[in-house]
Amino acid sequence: MTRVGRGGSLSGWAFLAPYAVAVVLLIAVPALLNVGYAFTDHTGLTRDPQFTGLDNVRRLAEDGFLADSLEASLFHVALSVPLRLIAAVGLGLLLAAPRPGGRWFRTAVYLPTVVPDVALAVLFLWVLNPLYGPLNQLLGLFGHPGYTWLSDPATARIGVVLMLLFPIGEGFVVVLAARRLLDGRLYEAAALEGCGPFGQLRRITLPLLAPVLVLLAVRDTIMTLQVNFVPAYVLTDGRPANATLYLPVYIFDHAFEFSGFAYAALITIVLMLITAAIITVQLLAVRRWRVLR
Repeated sequence: MTRVGRGGSLSGWAFLAPYAVAVVLLIAVPALLNVGYAFTDHTGLTRDPQFTGLDNVRRLAEDGFLADSLEASLFHVALSVPLRLIAAVGLGLLLAAPRPGGRWFRTAVYLPTVVPDVALAVLFLWVLNPLYGPLNQLLGLFGHPGYTWLSDPATARIGVVLMLLFPIGEGFVVVLAARRLLDGRLYEAAALEGCGPFGQLRRITLPLLAPVLVLLAVRDTIMTLQVNFVPAYVLTDGRPANATLYLPVYIFDHAFEFSGFAYAALITIVLMLITAAIITVQLLAVRRWRVLR
């Protein structure tokens, strides 16, 4: 038995080794290099970087554009993450039960997720067009004149959020699978006790899905903060008035347009710290909620 256990353990490490190597080479080493570059004058060009101490940190404290970028990113997370989570959970629970045409509906929900970010952004350039875009035409049916979506700071932010509401297929599939794993006898017992659909949702479904929902919230926070670069860059390029100058866009501008590779590295560290702080607050809030229950 001991020999089998050791063999199984070695086999497990052998399967894990390629992943561990990839994590070291693609995550750990670049992260350490990023920290080192943050305290230099590195431009990303041929000249060797020189250590500059806290010069970039002092520049960070005086950067007004960074304040705009932080505001835009935090607003985007506060609005986009709850909406994406509600949409994924709502559609996952709605389409979990067998129903006529359910397979086609589930495919339709997942399909936008496989659309490339650039294609999705180009599509929404048409959707949000103030003259002939379908969204303004739909509003016109209700007597509303519509908006100049990408020319006004407030509506530009809303436009990016609307665009990123569509690729929720991964969260939808997770909720769908988790709901189907719940024991149907719990719902039968609740129905016998006179508990209706909303009572079952509140007392059975959501509490049992809580670990999955927390995982999705954490994942979506990371994705929303760090992977909104391509669609936002194509759709608005950080405009108007820095309203959509999200941190990934600002990092890209400094690294590859202004040759400020070192300063971009420091902003990347700020982005990682903000992400970690938001996730920590989420986990503490969930822990407190479980204690109060």
